[in-house]
Amino acid sequence: MSDFQRESMEYDVVIVGGGPAGLSAAIRLKQLDADLQVVLLEKGSEVGAHILSGAVLDPCGLDALIPGWKDKGAPLNVPVTEDNFYMLGEAGKLRIPNWPMPPLMNNHGNYIVSMGNVCRWMAEHAEEMGVEIFPGMACSELVYGENGEVRGVVAGEFGKNPDGTPGPSYEPGMELLGKYVFLGEGVRGSLSKEVIEKYDLSAGKEPQKFGLGMKEIWEIEPAKHHEGRVTHTMGWPLGSNAGGGSFIYHLENNQVYVGFVVHLNYENPYLYPYMEFQRFKHHPMVAELLEGGKRVAYGARAISEGGYQSMPKMVAPGVALLGCSVGMVNVPRIKGNHNAMLSGKAAAEAAFAALQDGRSSDELSDYETEVREGAIGKDLKMVRNVKPMWSKYGLTASLTLGGLDMWTNNTLGFSFFGTLGHGKTDAEATGISAKFEPIDYPKPDGKLSFDRLTNVSFSFTNHEESQPAHLQLKDPHVPTSINLPKYAEPAQRYCPAGVYEVVEDESGPRFVINFQNCVHCKTCDIKDPSQNINWTVPQGGEGPNYPNM
Repeated sequence: MSDFQRESMEYDVVIVGGGPAGLSAAIRLKQLDADLQVVLLEKGSEVGAHILSGAVLDPCGLDALIPGWKDKGAPLNVPVTEDNFYMLGEAGKLRIPNWPMPPLMNNHGNYIVSMGNVCRWMAEHAEEMGVEIFPGMACSELVYGENGEVRGVVAGEFGKNPDGTPGPSYEPGMELLGKYVFLGEGVRGSLSKEVIEKYDLSAGKEPQKFGLGMKEIWEIEPAKHHEGRVTHTMGWPLGSNAGGGSFIYHLENNQVYVGFVVHLNYENPYLYPYMEFQRFKHHPMVAELLEGGKRVAYGARAISEGGYQSMPKMVAPGVALLGCSVGMVNVPRIKGNHNAMLSGKAAAEAAFAALQDGRSSDELSDYETEVREGAIGKDLKMVRNVKPMWSKYGLTASLTLGGLDMWTNNTLGFSFFGTLGHGKTDAEATGISAKFEPIDYPKPDGKLSFDRLTNVSFSFTNHEESQPAHLQLKDPHVPTSINLPKYAEPAQRYCPAGVYEVVEDESGPRFVINFQNCVHCKTCDIKDPSQNINWTVPQGGEGPNYPNM
């Protein structure tokens, strides 16, 4: 690429990612100093296009960032009116009463929201304050300074041939340089992963853990709709095969978010998370709700689940990691957006103080301190043992022990268990296929359950086929020479979009990557047992386009 000269632009702060963390940082910077030059780069076609989250939002982040958000038109229109928790069997259910739940599990005062629409609203607010927002601008690489500090990013590179060489309409992109760079890419972002590895930010921390979250939006019959109802389930169909559970949120306009999460530390390589989700919808409780309705959207996204003990160091020279780039999800609450907002606010305040002191491109240690010792750290420290207990002792024991641990942390401020570790990465947890039997999944009926490719069309994903595949193999022989004989090549099953196939022809098995199907969940980058798949950004604007609803 040395034949191409990139133009550059200088800013005070460059922000990568138009999610709640990046937008909060941009807004807070402008609140502190309207004259700061702030740019935010979003790889989706618009802010919100890549935000998969039918969420219950704790508004504490918005309260801190934009007091009076309700009067300013924030799209938080559906307060939670009831909480339901169920343990499912194949044909029945057991209601878990609310009274033994730790106080932190109460959703009173929270809202069922489309985070895509919340981010669209935040982006409008940021632009009114003077933040430059560029959607459709994937950041393909970092720019480093003479002393190894992060100086900026390369954004807007287009027109490469499938082999990675410049095509006839190649655009080299621009270097956007800042005194500080914030990475708010979400879970397993490619630039964040590079920063964590380059500066060894995970040294001394537990490995990050992940779940795969899949979601459909349904329009259901009005008589079955209960605006504000929140339902969570555990148990069937996963049983002992994997940890996880479901959520069903009733929002406006007779719509419900139907979601299913599978923890990615499962052993059986024959497990098929997408089909577990489809099977879940045939449980009598769920089927009765959805029958007569229609699915209108689908998507999937990895979720960071390691919590307090897995958060890497979040600053390095010139750069700070925000939100899920660090891993700030409160797993038992299934909430992370509030912490993402608080992290963006904290990073902005640390950068502002540094700029006021005439500093640049150093480590924003005040941001790290605020996250670990402030509201975010307190929120995550209270629940730090729930995930490792679930992994080590199973669902039933973890409900009792985890509940006790949350009660003592929440009310007394201490844990009988200290801080438990996670052990293996999710990739290392994958077992050898010879030790397991394949799982026979029912065929989707096309009414309640659907095949992957049909559902992918409801994510409205799109990738230009003439560009290089953004899913890269470190060694192209590994899928068929190692993963297939040893693990039955689980990429065929763990991907919720049907990207990976093993095709048999006269020359033997061949590994096929249908990158056009990719919904940017990052599961392959996480779960591949050989860690041979590297997820990178495609051209800007490509990928899913989740609906504005």
